[in-house]
Amino acid sequence: MSDKNIKDGSFKSKKRSIREGAFLLYFEKLFRDDGIDEIYSAFVEADSSDGELEITQESVALAKAVESCESELDEIISRFSKKRAISRIPKINLALLRLSLYEAVYVESVPENVAISEAVALAQKYTYDSDVGFINGVLGSYSRSEKGDGDDTESE
Repeated sequence: MSDKNIKDGSFKSKKRSIREGAFLLYFEKLFRDDGIDEIYSAFVEADSSDGELEITQESVALAKAVESCESELDEIISRFSKKRAISRIPKINLALLRLSLYEAVYVESVPENVAISEAVALAQKYTYDSDVGFINGVLGSYSRSEKGDGDDTESE
């Protein structure tokens, strides 16, 4: 990767695109019995190639990784979402929380604050304002607990 790519933001843009694609695949998976590969294949078949959103194999891999860690991620979410049980969290919020926490916990190349910031950005694009606050609250509580300067509850 060249310095030019880093300076002009294309690296960040590529990572953001991969993350958004993974989010959309994983979110769709929460409604279907199909595997992520099947959902991706359906996307490829239906893609109108308008260039607005490109879902790549990297997105597929990230979505599968999130799926493989659901139970561990749900334990973390449950710990920091005292007012809402997992079953009461809207699927779109759950997808964003799981993706962000997966990156924060398991992907060393993604700093925790970046994972949270990116989740909030996706929430602003795809959810209601109150959902953005909920997602930010849960992830913020997680982050503070990891740094040892907060309690285990989100403010809702």
